[in-house]
Amino acid sequence: MMNHYETVFITTPVLSEVQMKEAVEKFLGILKNEGAEIVHEENWGLKKLAYPIQKKSTGFYYLVEFKAEGHAIQKLETEYRRDERIIRFLTFKMDKYAVEYSIKKRSKKEAKKEE
Repeated sequence: MMNHYETVFITTPVLSEVQMKEAVEKFLGILKNEGAEIVHEENWGLKKLAYPIQKKSTGFYYLVEFKAEGHAIQKLETEYRRDERIIRFLTFKMDKYAVEYSIKKRSKKEAKKEE
């Protein structure tokens, strides 16, 4: 059964735009190889961290919302841990309310763009 998930990962701030794109492609590729369906993705860009991680005070944030089976999460998180570009990550299973909220939030953003 496919569940709805959201994952956010933070990469080291020293990456170039090309390197950041490569990292994103890598993780999207892992999800797709595991049969996941990418619902939505957002590049939040460079942000200040709440506290330093590995002596870094900023990082590139990237969010991916997707549908997948549980085994895909294990594979994804193993790859996060192995990748020295990733300084933090969080993946969580979305309940139906989180999914509804996410859809609402996106449609509001789309409406603003069209104005």
